[in-house]
Amino acid sequence: MGYNTSDDAGIYRISDDLALVATADFITPPVNDPYVFGQIAAANAISDVYAMGGEPKVCLNLLCFPSKILPHEDLEQIIAGALNKITEAGAVLAGGHSVEDDEPKFGLSVLGLVHPEKFWTNTGARQGDALVLTKPLGSGVLFNANLKRWVSDSAMQRCVEALIHLNREAADIMKKYEIHAVTDVTGFGLGGHALEMAKGSGVRLRIKMDELPLFDEALAMYEKGMSTGVNRHNEKLIGAYLEYENEFSASQKEMILDPQTSGGLLAALPAEQAAELVSELQQVPTPAAAIIGEVLSRDDKPGLIIS
Repeated sequence: MGYNTSDDAGIYRISDDLALVATADFITPPVNDPYVFGQIAAANAISDVYAMGGEPKVCLNLLCFPSKILPHEDLEQIIAGALNKITEAGAVLAGGHSVEDDEPKFGLSVLGLVHPEKFWTNTGARQGDALVLTKPLGSGVLFNANLKRWVSDSAMQRCVEALIHLNREAADIMKKYEIHAVTDVTGFGLGGHALEMAKGSGVRLRIKMDELPLFDEALAMYEKGMSTGVNRHNEKLIGAYLEYENEFSASQKEMILDPQTSGGLLAALPAEQAAELVSELQQVPTPAAAIIGEVLSRDDKPGLIIS
């Protein structure tokens, strides 16, 4: 498994019963707190391994840092935050690399393990499957709106708590079910990552707007006029494959495009198993657990229908 289907990580078979999961991801700071930044960046990077059905084992720091501008204590707090999530994931930090840069950037290279016959991809969705999502949407607009102090402290705190939440429990629970396809929802938004699943699987996906779990105040921020620089990029990527069956407000449509950081897992599985999966996810609990749509028939033009 490589990059040809825009999957979340690469898979390299080592033996008949062992394969390596390899990924790397880093981000700019969505928050001012360096410890929380490290937590979010680590959870974001590690999530790619969970999206492949793997177990993270070894992490390497990827750090860009303006040492002449920011204090060394900030660097230490970034690493400490990351180590907190790495340890929670059951992995180890084995070093890394840093460079001088004008703006801090941080993430991880992550190696994990999976059985070579049991890993997930974003390409196996089947007609009749249900789509389940495990985190709310809207972190992109909330972070931008928070720069203008438009977001309440309570809404921002709930958003951050969801972003530092590992997808570990969700992935562990999913392994009990007949999972056909998985991806995690990050920078390309729900629409972009769902389209990758649709194109890779050769199907059309129907996403139900009213079923989408949203962060508190996210929709209100779009209604107030806030957006992100990535939304228009995401719109260009998916626009030719996107169809709206009902009338939706411009703000609702933006939620399909909103870029996520450390987002949830989007899974396709048999419809008759979806309600039980959601029930288990809610008991963990995960930041969200919702059936947000279904997989339609195979089609010569894979795409997304929003209803």
